[in-house]
Order: sequence, then structure tokens, then C-alpha cells
Amino acid sequence: MIDHKFIGRTEPVTRMEVEKYPIRFFAMAIGATDPIHVDEEAARAAGYRSVVAPPTYALCAQSLAEQYESQMFADLGVDPGRVLHGEQGFTYHEPICAGDKLEFRTRITDIYDKKGGALEFIVTQTDITNQTGAVVAESRTVIVVRN
Repeated sequence: MIDHKFIGRTEPVTRMEVEKYPIRFFAMAIGATDPIHVDEEAARAAGYRSVVAPPTYALCAQSLAEQYESQMFADLGVDPGRVLHGEQGFTYHEPICAGDKLEFRTRITDIYDKKGGALEFIVTQTDITNQTGAVVAESRTVIVVRN
């Protein structure tokens, strides 16, 4: 069983700079056809700083920036081979644009089990801020551990 003492634990802050090409590639991959995602001129004409990441890019960015998971799993005594991504949710506050420097602050908000401990759940909350300190998105993740 994962010790509940880890509820409230804050992971090290991770950072990444958002680049144009990955936004364009991601937009094309998911079929986001609005020119603001691939054409800087169109994005600027629409009032943005640069090309705009589609909303679901926040998960991609979070995955690219996160380096804490392996250490978190080790500290919690979790075998990464028994981990499943159970749920993901976002609350968006501001668009993410190419050139943004993002910081990800993650904390464990809950740990619980189901089926007599056969499944354990780790819930994390990540606040994503940009270079101005503005919160651009909040992410809630549920990780499932199969025992």
C-alpha cells in the first residue's frame, strides 16, 4: 500500500520553453486546422504573441517537461511497470504560445485504493505558469497502480 504520508508532497519544479515546430506538428497530428496553430502571421493578426498551442498541447508539454515521475514512483515504492494513466483533466486560463517559458508545479493531492488494494490511485495537481507568472492551465492527473 502506498503510504498516505505522501499526500501533499510537492515535486521539483520542471521547466520548458515552448517552440513553434512542436506546436505546428502537434496541431497537424490532431487535425487542428485553425491557422493560428501553424502560421505565425495568422496568430499575430488574431492578437497572439506567436503560434498558439491547441488546448490539449498542455498534456504534451507537461509530459515533455516532467522528469520527476521516476523519482516519485521510487519514493512511493511503486513499480513503474504496474502504472496506468487513469484520467487527465485541464482547466485553461490563458493560451500557450510559442516562446512561452512554462513552469510545472506538481503536488500529490490524494492517494486511495479500490478493490481491497488491488488498485491504488495517485492523484496529482499541476499548476502551469508562463514567464510572467500567470497560471495558463491547471492539470489534474490520476495514476492507477495495479497490485
